[in-house]
Amino acid sequence: MSLADLYKDDRELGSEDSEGSEEDFVPSEAPSDEDEEEGDTSGGEQPIRTGILNAKSFSGVSINELISEPKSSARTMQKTPVSGSEHSKVLTLDTMNPNIRTMEYAVRGAIPIRAEELTAQLKAQPDSLLFKKVTPCNIGNPQQLQQKPLTFLRQVSALMEYTDLLEPPLIETTRKLFPEDAIARAKRNLSFVNNAAGAYTQSLGILEIRQDVAQFIEQRDGFPADPNNICLTTGASGAIERVLDMLISSPDVGIMIPIPQYPLYTAILAHLNAHAVPYYLQEEKDWQLSIPDLQRSLAEARARGIDVRAMAVINPGNPTGGCLLESNIADIVQFCEQERLVILADEVYQTNIYTETNPFVSFKKVVSKLGSQVELFSFHSISKGMVGECGRRGGYYEAVNIDEQIMGQLLKLASVVLCSNVQGQMAVDIMVNPPQPGDASYELYRREMDDIYQSMKRRAKKLAAAFNLLPNMSCNDAQGAMYLFPRVLLPQAFVDEAKALGQEPDALYCMQMLENTGISVVPGSGFGQQPGTFHFRSTFLPPEELFDEFIAGFKRFHIALIDRYSKA
Repeated sequence: MSLADLYKDDRELGSEDSEGSEEDFVPSEAPSDEDEEEGDTSGGEQPIRTGILNAKSFSGVSINELISEPKSSARTMQKTPVSGSEHSKVLTLDTMNPNIRTMEYAVRGAIPIRAEELTAQLKAQPDSLLFKKVTPCNIGNPQQLQQKPLTFLRQVSALMEYTDLLEPPLIETTRKLFPEDAIARAKRNLSFVNNAAGAYTQSLGILEIRQDVAQFIEQRDGFPADPNNICLTTGASGAIERVLDMLISSPDVGIMIPIPQYPLYTAILAHLNAHAVPYYLQEEKDWQLSIPDLQRSLAEARARGIDVRAMAVINPGNPTGGCLLESNIADIVQFCEQERLVILADEVYQTNIYTETNPFVSFKKVVSKLGSQVELFSFHSISKGMVGECGRRGGYYEAVNIDEQIMGQLLKLASVVLCSNVQGQMAVDIMVNPPQPGDASYELYRREMDDIYQSMKRRAKKLAAAFNLLPNMSCNDAQGAMYLFPRVLLPQAFVDEAKALGQEPDALYCMQMLENTGISVVPGSGFGQQPGTFHFRSTFLPPEELFDEFIAGFKRFHIALIDRYSKA
């Protein structure tokens, strides 16, 4: 069957009913009980609370474990207990898929779980803790921290959800409440799905929206894009998982990932029983990549019998906030072409750029400028940027220089789950095709986008400056994304105490931060870091009017901890 036939068949899909969903990866281990420990404090501050938990709950895969011995090609077979035996359940930790049991996801690990417990405690007993509320800085979830939704997107979404507003007798009332371009966009987008926004779409996503994505890419890069090479997905995470699923054909396969990395990659690789092959970002050079380090990492992995097939790049960086120079991207493209590696370009933060020295340049643009034949998948999402619609789960991937037969197989994978979230697809369309000059909503849309962007830029600069003023801490400025990744020089007494408890020192630091301030961040050990260094990742998404209070609470905790353990 030809690729054209596959696309034709795809348009006719939709008569079968099945379910597919993207679920959060949550580790199986819960935090243990918390102990409270008295200690020296300065300035009459409350004593630092010591959080005790199993570091494996959120520490992710250690650097030493990332390149391991080639994995077994078969799962350990477990017999299902017969009825009436000691363990009567069929599905247990012993009989479940061991790859899922191994999988970890630091961003939603034990610290966020504890944060949820503290939130519930504050609702029941408002004065029972040292703080009045929990501040979730562990995840890039803008609207959770009161980022205002874009009016035009929500207006169009409302009209598409309740279509009676577009028909007599309600249309005249609707015109008093909604601008004409929002009404027109809702009608246009509903026409793509025969006025049935709750129905399945083509498996690759609505063709007209993929055409809008292709036009957006062409305007961004100056090179054409083919809508048949674009697939709308359930967020970028769903797209990344699908491509990795296609790449990994055996337990010997490895994927190069940056260190620090977004834990999604190690979680998916563990799930698929594949190797994570780490390469280090250069903190002292604003998190740029080193080609010699890439060459060393690749050579070491291949020498261990690992079939390295692809390289993941997160740009702008998560958790680092770094943004790659175009020259660095060109070096990476040439390296991957020479070494026959597929590039996975995670570009979901491409509009979150706060520096003029490192503007965002897509891998697609550099590949096109170089005339490279390297195979490339690039990913984008509505969850980040100024759109921030994480819960709507919309994203896409573009495939460049990918074999036609593989495109057919990717279509088959998309068909298995029928289609991505339709409301997410519609939000992608507004992201790539927003109101234009002259439209009724244009001025408001641009003002809202700019207000969010300028506020993020101010908060990023302010938080980095605050971190750099503290003892035993240094932090690169955020060039992009939504995060800072400060380095903490922990006193040896604290490191020794953490090790005695069987915990990663930065993990214990972050748990104590939560217990004392209500601020929830992610320890650097959950992302990977240079041996002997300690970091944590924090978003800069708390509301700007509360930012001084947020910084002051963190400052009090950090200084008290450093003073206490420096005197030990």
